[in-house]
Amino acid sequence: MSHFTEIKTQIKDIAALDRACAELGLSLVPNADARGYANNHTHGDHVIRLKGPYDIAVNQQPDGNHGLTTDWWAGHVEREVGKDFGRLLQLYGVHKATLEARRKGLSVQRHQQSNGNIKLVLQGV
Repeated sequence: MSHFTEIKTQIKDIAALDRACAELGLSLVPNADARGYANNHTHGDHVIRLKGPYDIAVNQQPDGNHGLTTDWWAGHVEREVGKDFGRLLQLYGVHKATLEARRKGLSVQRHQQSNGNIKLVLQGV
């Protein structure tokens, strides 16, 4: 029995996702299989290779966004990327916004807030 669950997201930029993964100490592997419960696997256009026994498959959807598919069993994935991919998606947003701002010639300052949020300050150069 498979435990894999797909969550549709607004991930459009694989480079920003790769940077978010790197910040979490994870790697983004193209065209690979993600590990799940009881040696189950699911294929991904990309796979976020986690440190624990499971991974996250990243597959492009018909609308151009990417869905994240993983096995949530026993909390392994949640411990590494946050509840419902929270830390991963937060860092993806930070890196996506930073890449876009720099493309437009803006400087970006990043400030970690005491509540865990990340504040970006954009300034023209």
